[in-house]
Amino acid sequence: MTEALALIIGYLIGSIPTGYLAGRIRGIDIRAIGSGSMGATNVFRAMGAKVGAAVLAVDVLKGLAAVLAGGAIAGSTWGILAGALAMVGHAFPVWLRFKGGKGVATGLGVVFGIVPLAAALVIPVWVAIVYTTRLVSVASICAALTLPAVAYTLGADTPETVFTVVAGIGVIALHHKNIGRLARGEELAVSWGKRD
Repeated sequence: MTEALALIIGYLIGSIPTGYLAGRIRGIDIRAIGSGSMGATNVFRAMGAKVGAAVLAVDVLKGLAAVLAGGAIAGSTWGILAGALAMVGHAFPVWLRFKGGKGVATGLGVVFGIVPLAAALVIPVWVAIVYTTRLVSVASICAALTLPAVAYTLGADTPETVFTVVAGIGVIALHHKNIGRLARGEELAVSWGKRD
């Protein structure tokens, strides 16, 4: 029973539609703008750096909170699974007909909860790629590919390593439209001149 509760709480925490709510506060339906994603990148494009940063921070905290809550309820392994369900909730929120974001920020929060040093080492990779290419999707895919090797090298145990592999595959799969746009040279780049 406690295990099921941990998973349900993880999903519900992850399913909080941060980007959607931020848009509604400003009278915007973020799903009708840009890429249509509720992730921090689209929020950044639509509403500026401050709102985008706030959404990013909350989405990261969702993943961390799910791990901590799940772990407190049912133990560390179930905390990892609750974190995985938080990513599922973020990508497929029940409140919005199961259409959400790509889970990158929420996944980062989960990684901070289970392998914090790996998260800290992957962030500079992500930042460097965004800075040089201005393509958040490329940075996110590269981070998803890099994370399992980093976690394994740092001595992550089996459940943690398996999570990084499965989460990485999930993130890449959720970027399938971005991959198509990249192949066609149509992917939207980040503009550093956006309002805040």
